[in-house]
Amino acid sequence: MLLAGLWLLALALAVRQAAAVLRLPQDERLVDLFAWIGDNGVLRVHGSLYDGDTPFTGTPFAGLVLKPLTRAAEQGLGVAWTFGTMLLVAAVGVVAARALPDPVPRRTALFAVPAALSLLVLSVPVRNTFHLGQTSILPVLLVLTGWLVGGDSRKQSRGKAATALAGRAGGVLIGVAGALQPATLLFVPLLWLTGRRPAAVSGAATFVICTLAGWAAMPGDSWTYWIHHVAGVGLGDPADATANQSLHGALLRAGLRGAPEVVLLVLLVAGVSWLALRRAVRYARDGQLLLAAAVVGCAAVVASPMAWQHQQLWVLPAVVGRVGRRTGDRLVWPVFVVMVMTLDGTALVPKVAAFGVLGENAVLLAALLASCAVPFLPRTSPAWADPQPSGLLSRPNLMLELLLIRVGYWAYSYVRGHAPDSRSLAEGHGDQILTVESFLHIDMEHSLNKLAARTEWLRDACDTYYTTFHFLVPIALLGWLYVRRVPLYRSARTALSFATLLGLVGFWLYPLAPPRLMPGLGYIDTAHGPQDLSNPDFGALTQLSNQYAAMPSLHVGWSLWCAVVVFLITRNRWLRALGALYPLLTTFVVMATANHYLLDAVGGVAVVAAGFLGQRWLARIRGDRTTAKPDADAEGRADGDTRVDEDTLGDGDGDGDAVADADTRAAPDVAQSGAPGPGARGAARGD
Repeated sequence: MLLAGLWLLALALAVRQAAAVLRLPQDERLVDLFAWIGDNGVLRVHGSLYDGDTPFTGTPFAGLVLKPLTRAAEQGLGVAWTFGTMLLVAAVGVVAARALPDPVPRRTALFAVPAALSLLVLSVPVRNTFHLGQTSILPVLLVLTGWLVGGDSRKQSRGKAATALAGRAGGVLIGVAGALQPATLLFVPLLWLTGRRPAAVSGAATFVICTLAGWAAMPGDSWTYWIHHVAGVGLGDPADATANQSLHGALLRAGLRGAPEVVLLVLLVAGVSWLALRRAVRYARDGQLLLAAAVVGCAAVVASPMAWQHQQLWVLPAVVGRVGRRTGDRLVWPVFVVMVMTLDGTALVPKVAAFGVLGENAVLLAALLASCAVPFLPRTSPAWADPQPSGLLSRPNLMLELLLIRVGYWAYSYVRGHAPDSRSLAEGHGDQILTVESFLHIDMEHSLNKLAARTEWLRDACDTYYTTFHFLVPIALLGWLYVRRVPLYRSARTALSFATLLGLVGFWLYPLAPPRLMPGLGYIDTAHGPQDLSNPDFGALTQLSNQYAAMPSLHVGWSLWCAVVVFLITRNRWLRALGALYPLLTTFVVMATANHYLLDAVGGVAVVAAGFLGQRWLARIRGDRTTAKPDADAEGRADGDTRVDEDTLGDGDGDGDAVADADTRAAPDVAQSGAPGPGARGAARGD
């Protein structure tokens, strides 16, 4: 059932991507391709490929390959190109999935292909390739196929002649890829260093032949590309654009120019290439051919003068590398790679100037780490197949937690900002809320708002409270739990995650105008003053936040979560009283500032209660799965496949660091009754 669902997901993502391209107007679809082969495109008109408003950015050989497309009808070509690119993406996914290192458990082999296809279609390089109509998928497929066809030890049972022929054919494929994308020539020395010298020679010879064919057909363009622009440097968009994730682009963005930049670039590229080749040779000899290809491919991205989004796909295969000796650490690297490849860099770091450079260069950073730094485990390591289990009391991996928290906050902001914001719909829902509150005689918001508005110290205190404590208190509590109460940290952050997710669903399904945005009712925005509701001004929040995301109130919900956590971690009456006061005070503040209705606060209470119920449900499921695991292991041994469960579930099964972990078995009284367990009581007495 799960396998069928994963295949359906891959198919749905592929259909969505194809539809996203084909439903665009003709002038917005496959913009680079049609700019080159259109009526006035450089591939159609006589003259240089590298002149005009939209010069060609590929090699002369690539232009020679694409020239026949100028005779095709644009409408039919767009459809054929889109589906052809989709087939290339599917081929890359299948080739990569089949290249996983032995032993490959049966379930892993079944799930690998649809998982790879889903990740590929979601990745930014593939989406950008579809949008632009670029050819960058083809070199990746050629190199992967050429590298694997002669190096897969599982297929060495063939005769020597067949093996030698396959090796030379693989070299030819890599040579063609190099003629299309010169940075991939880094695979030729990899072939040589791994003992596949006939393949290396055939690859180099193929590159020379294809390049000479380009010189013979287009000598002027070949001179322009290879000599004047030094392998295409300076063609297309400015090299210092953020989209260029090569070392050259990073140095230009850092302000280096001229000879100093060139000298430093050459030294850095040489160092990265040498280190990447050395690491790749080691992984190739260890049987990790796909990882070796990813390491060299990442080095090619780093070393290439121009590494635009559609050329950055080499980073994604690095996800197969295994890092860490604990199960709790195994997911850090793959989660980081997937996030870098599927999200914008700004989603990975806070909106702080000091972190901005990391977000702008996230792909480059990932490529450098993969090619030069990350200590991927060899298959001979005992931790390769049997990582040390992370105990229930062990601290989750901090890097993984920070990544998930940051991306979770980005998702929260994104959904909140993109929820339906129709003013008429939101105001209609506001009328509904006021009607219900009036019927129940709980419509107290107006009185509290008037009180705050006419009492200056109260107004200032409420405004400061509203903007300060919403994030500060939960983050502080999470940090304290992470350091001092690890089991409770796991269950508490799971409950908070569920509650926030339900809150986002509420924002989307029920857009609601807060009291301060209801026209003609006399509510006062204590923070920003009277507003023109047709063109409101809330300072920096005007464009960043959806002002109609009011139901439920996560201010109240998160404050209630804080109160529950305080009750669980201490028996001190004064601290518990302060914890209980916090959600009550928050409820008063959100109504006094006219940001929420009382029923919004009720909604916040409901989502937090549901969040804790969800945490208990997940803990129960996890407990059942753990109880059943010994029987499953025994059955796997009887079938001769001892690695099925651990390889497919083990990396996340040790402690569930990558997902909202609901395991509170170390403190069952906390999870089941809400009372602090013996460990918590002892720690509380120590406090």
